[in-house]
Amino acid sequence: MEKEEKAKLVAEMSERLKKAQATFVVEYQGLNVEAITQVRTELRKKHAELQVVKNRLLKISARDTGTEAIKDHLVGPCAIAITYDDVVAPAKVLIEQAKKFEKLKIKIGQIGGKAINPEAIKRLSELPGREVLLARTLAAMQAVPASFVRVLNGVVVNLLNVLKAVEKQKQGQGT
Repeated sequence: MEKEEKAKLVAEMSERLKKAQATFVVEYQGLNVEAITQVRTELRKKHAELQVVKNRLLKISARDTGTEAIKDHLVGPCAIAITYDDVVAPAKVLIEQAKKFEKLKIKIGQIGGKAINPEAIKRLSELPGREVLLARTLAAMQAVPASFVRVLNGVVVNLLNVLKAVEKQKQGQGT
């Protein structure tokens, strides 16, 4: 690779890493092209990407980004999975693919500039997806006003029941 091409690659990768919500470093040595392609395809479905970049260039690209937190783990042949949106979905894909392909090993990840180990990535993959979490949050937000309205409605209904009882009592005394 020419020096200009390397500089261009470093600049592009640096921009992508600055935009990334999370990155995961995986070891892929021993996987065939078909397996790597399948991992890439599954990650793309979840709006993430997998790229093989020389460690030295990746370390340079990671400067002043959240990915700098994991640069010490960029040793040996490794690839980086980058997600710009949902953090849980790519973690799930990587865990599933690591079970499927024994030679695919998750080395480390980072979310928001904080390094997370493979065990934490596994726990992250067990969380419900983004859509489920958003739905639960929305349901919780709607439950508070709905409960408040039911309570207010209950007070009015009880008041009306008391007034009807008083009315019946007065009608019974008047006749």
